[in-house]
Amino acid sequence: MNFGKEKQKVEKIFVGMSGGVDSSVTALLLKNAGHNITGFFIKTWQPDYIECTWKEDRLDAMRVCAQLDIPFITLDLESEYKKFVIDYFLSEYKNNRTPNPDVMCNKYIKFGAFLDYAMSNGADYIATGHYAKIVKSSKIEKDSTERYELFAAEDKTKDQSYFLYQIQKENLSRILFPLANLEKSQIRKIAEENNLWVADKKDSQGICMLGGDVSVKDFLIRELNPEKGQTKNELGEIIGEHKGVILYTIGERHDFVINQKNSDKNENNTPYFVIEKDLENNVLIVSQDKLTQSVIYSKDNNLNNPDSNNKIYLEEVNILIDINNKKELEIFKNQVLARSRYRGELFEIKYNAEKQFFTTNSNILCVSGQSLVMYDKNNRVLGGGVIK
Repeated sequence: MNFGKEKQKVEKIFVGMSGGVDSSVTALLLKNAGHNITGFFIKTWQPDYIECTWKEDRLDAMRVCAQLDIPFITLDLESEYKKFVIDYFLSEYKNNRTPNPDVMCNKYIKFGAFLDYAMSNGADYIATGHYAKIVKSSKIEKDSTERYELFAAEDKTKDQSYFLYQIQKENLSRILFPLANLEKSQIRKIAEENNLWVADKKDSQGICMLGGDVSVKDFLIRELNPEKGQTKNELGEIIGEHKGVILYTIGERHDFVINQKNSDKNENNTPYFVIEKDLENNVLIVSQDKLTQSVIYSKDNNLNNPDSNNKIYLEEVNILIDINNKKELEIFKNQVLARSRYRGELFEIKYNAEKQFFTTNSNILCVSGQSLVMYDKNNRVLGGGVIK
């Protein structure tokens, strides 16, 4: 079976084992292909007051490794996870931004600390159960070095390439995604046919630190202790209250109280949406016109006009193609596809690689702190960044 690399046999592969069916089938496929593998469960941080399933997940991962007759190791990355994921997560909310912890977990933990550990301990590759594809590219003119590229998975309903764009391009050659060409139904079938312990285990929802019954808002309230405040409409009229402005995301329509409805627009009980957050005054601004201020309107802007006011800037940009090559850089001079949220619709943009901003003719929701990930027409991930 081809796992996206030309080389089939390696001396050692470290497999990230979450205790779920995807990572378990990943280990199974690699073992059956004749590789020498070791299963790793990565222990992360969680608050003492929230019951987490990590012990049960670790036990499931250990049982699968026992079934496959492969070594099992617990890698404690609790301090790294607390610093690069949790502290970042809380800091972003404090600064009125909406973070993406999955992106940072992949960047700093799975394809950061875990990859570094693996390379320092004799592994040739690491492998995970992510739905994405890494392909060895054809040599670019006057470039004799081997290059690897990241693509979306075949199963677009499970594709996780949006969360992987921060992987350093020089590390792609050391990573395996054996599930790249499989659909979820096929993975379940493989697990059942091989009687894997976790064949019927449900997919995990959210991140372990929140447990199964704790929402992000509950966690933030406990950690940040936000103050309740006023909810206003776009006219500045007080129409309700909220639990703390930092808890909400642009476009959200839940968990704030409306005491007074706008009679002119509420004949059909139209819901209110968050369109702005006044952090300084702890005021949440909502509207029944969802697109009033939360969407970047750019249909009247010319994409070819460098002086257009509709520039959306990025930070922490990571480009996965070789922009030093003129042929590759030319891609950004044409419209590329992008999404500004996981599983969001793709829209056309023009990206300025030098000044790290993009323009678009599409009406899109851009939330500060979320990621903008770019693709070409062949589902290749070009890179991305965090929306300022």
